[in-house]
Amino acid sequence: MKSWEFQVIGMHCGGCEKRIFNALMPIEEIKNVKANHKTGKVEITLNCELTPQLKEKVKKQLAELEFEAEK
Repeated sequence: MKSWEFQVIGMHCGGCEKRIFNALMPIEEIKNVKANHKTGKVEITLNCELTPQLKEKVKKQLAELEFEAEK
């Protein structure tokens, strides 16, 4: 399985972690999401290769929650 770890700006608490989990899990290419507000990191386990389109889809979902994924 592939994974992708990145920094997220704006995550401050466990509630933020839950919102990110709930927003990203419905994406069919994503198998699991682990968000950690203490480190500001999100780790996504994928059931496919990470594509530029998938990255954009994730970033768009996070932006709708007013979070920003660092490049």
